[in-house]
Amino acid sequence: MQTPILSIEHLTVAYRLQGEWFEAVCDISLNVDAAQTYGIVGESGSGKSTLVQAVMGYLSANGAVQQGAIYFEGEDWLRASRQRREQLWGARLSMVPQDPLSALNPALTIGEQIAEILVCHRYASRRAAQARAIEMLRRVKLPDPEGIARRYPHQLSGGQQQRALIAMALASPELRLLVLDEPTTSLDVTTEAAILDLFAELQDNHRAATLFVTHNLGVVARMCQRVAVLYAGEIMEDAPTEALYSAALHPYTRLLLRAVPRIGDSAPLQAIAGRIPSLRQRPSGCVFAPRCPAALERCHVHKPALERADDGHLVRCHRWREIAEGALRFEETAAELRRHEMRHVEDSLFDHLFSAKQSSTQTTVMRAEHVRVRYGVHSALSRLLGTKPPFRAVDDVSMRIPRGKTLGLVGESGSGKTTLARSLIGLVAMESGEAHLLDVPLRGTPRQRAKATLKAMQMIFQHPEESLNPYRTIGQTLRRPLVTLLGMSRAEADRAAADLLRAVNLPADYLSRFPSELSGGEKQRVAIARAFAAQPALILCDEPVSSLDVSVQAAILNLLAQLQAQYDVAYLFISHDLAVVGYLADYIAVIYRGQLVERGAAQSFFAPPHHPYTEALIASIPLPDPKAKARRVRLPDDQPSSVVPSGCRFHPRCPRYLGEICRTHEPPWQRDQQGRFYRCHIPPHELAALQTENGA
Repeated sequence: MQTPILSIEHLTVAYRLQGEWFEAVCDISLNVDAAQTYGIVGESGSGKSTLVQAVMGYLSANGAVQQGAIYFEGEDWLRASRQRREQLWGARLSMVPQDPLSALNPALTIGEQIAEILVCHRYASRRAAQARAIEMLRRVKLPDPEGIARRYPHQLSGGQQQRALIAMALASPELRLLVLDEPTTSLDVTTEAAILDLFAELQDNHRAATLFVTHNLGVVARMCQRVAVLYAGEIMEDAPTEALYSAALHPYTRLLLRAVPRIGDSAPLQAIAGRIPSLRQRPSGCVFAPRCPAALERCHVHKPALERADDGHLVRCHRWREIAEGALRFEETAAELRRHEMRHVEDSLFDHLFSAKQSSTQTTVMRAEHVRVRYGVHSALSRLLGTKPPFRAVDDVSMRIPRGKTLGLVGESGSGKTTLARSLIGLVAMESGEAHLLDVPLRGTPRQRAKATLKAMQMIFQHPEESLNPYRTIGQTLRRPLVTLLGMSRAEADRAAADLLRAVNLPADYLSRFPSELSGGEKQRVAIARAFAAQPALILCDEPVSSLDVSVQAAILNLLAQLQAQYDVAYLFISHDLAVVGYLADYIAVIYRGQLVERGAAQSFFAPPHHPYTEALIASIPLPDPKAKARRVRLPDDQPSSVVPSGCRFHPRCPRYLGEICRTHEPPWQRDQQGRFYRCHIPPHELAALQTENGA
């Protein structure tokens, strides 16, 4: 029998906090074979990162393995000396973390960092290592690998940094285990699709084992042969991927799968009640029982064992046999719980913040006409000295957002989505064009705008650090708009702030915490609560759920939808994820290089014809179904952002490129039978036929 590359046996890891030990990972066992990709999924706080750190031998100073064993190619990894581990790190064991910039040395070029691994492990001389570094950059399909090798990390985009890190991780000819810790979470869908293709291709060459940690169930369905579902440090379910997705036996797994938005499915998402218990508050029975809609009394008292339900299918649940036989109507139970929770939020929170629906009869909340934004505008002298020409980030964009509706704005990183939102809220100056909020012109910076305008429009930033003051407690952050914009008293603001936190699934005791004491997902939830505090008519949502687990994402999306239905709040919802946008939006617009290329009603948006760019975005979404037919519309890397092509600006990457007409002539707006508009030379009936034939 073949020895697993990685074998984890009854592993328990604990952290020492204020003199006490608390278990973060409890009795975990799994084996990863050569050429196998093993997925580890679960919400934040489930123990995924702790497991990865234990595997890498890189636990924090207050962490320790309490019991169990880890074997790497049969060698006892926990008893290996520091010297032995250094011999294997980078040579036979590599890791790609979630944030590439934090893992790259800012003082060394990309080529030097890749070559350093080969030189340190004596795989090549300095000169040969430099050549190998360039070859690896070419293999990860970075444009101009020689130029990339000479650049520093800060000179690369996020997608380029991640590919460079992958090149570094795969540089060793003796690689046996690759650990991937959320490697695509911060990337847009087209870059994510390219990197997943790259992982699959390069793994075929290396035949290495892969431990893939993620909360993206679509990525798991596509990449992994086996999946372990973690919750509060314990394995809830462990099975082959197809078996897990088609016949999950644990309530937690089923809830996670129901929380994923799917293209064309407008059914309410299945949010999970409550939150993962802290290390100090682990329940004595089943750790999931306090959140489980199917829990019985014995679930709260007796911890279930990890049982073998079928060949290769393990599950930790007292009621898995009822689920397998179909006797437990789990979805109906959970749906009833969700309705109860939504009524509770409605009664306890926003009825006293939003005293009534917006009384204005205006049907249009936001109106923007021919907005242009330019970066890098220089003086005549600076242009003579050879500085780069100005870059137009937003180019002639017009839109309207009706009251109580959502306009979803979709595009890759660098397409101009965030710049447009920042120009509307006043953080970036418009070069030309105009925008009106409730028929009031939007001019100047936020400091120059009237209090009524500030109250009427709020923004949720992609990175919550941009909107949370690190020196203010969460309570102070939430009270400020309640007092300054709504005129509440301190006591009223305190009560409202606590309700806001509960609405975004955080306990009221977080009011006394500082942002540094919160996880990334928790910070984002606070930022969302802060945006709603001012009782706005319009919220600009800039990737508000991109960093959240699927369960929290579902709760936030359902909350946004509920508030909109009750109080006529309008949203400009910016995202690179069309599945998320399709769930929430009434209308969708697609932007590429600062220019809108498609717009229409969300209800019919996902049926052909699509603009070829939209077609590629849809094809890049990883579906949460391992049996789903792979869709292949992959885009080459974009040109430098300062270069805008003539004719159709998408033509250098377009899979439907026609030739001279695309290169020299600006494409016209075309209208399909559903009333959608797209900017392309190909007529609707021809484009629909091409995309239907390819399964778009």
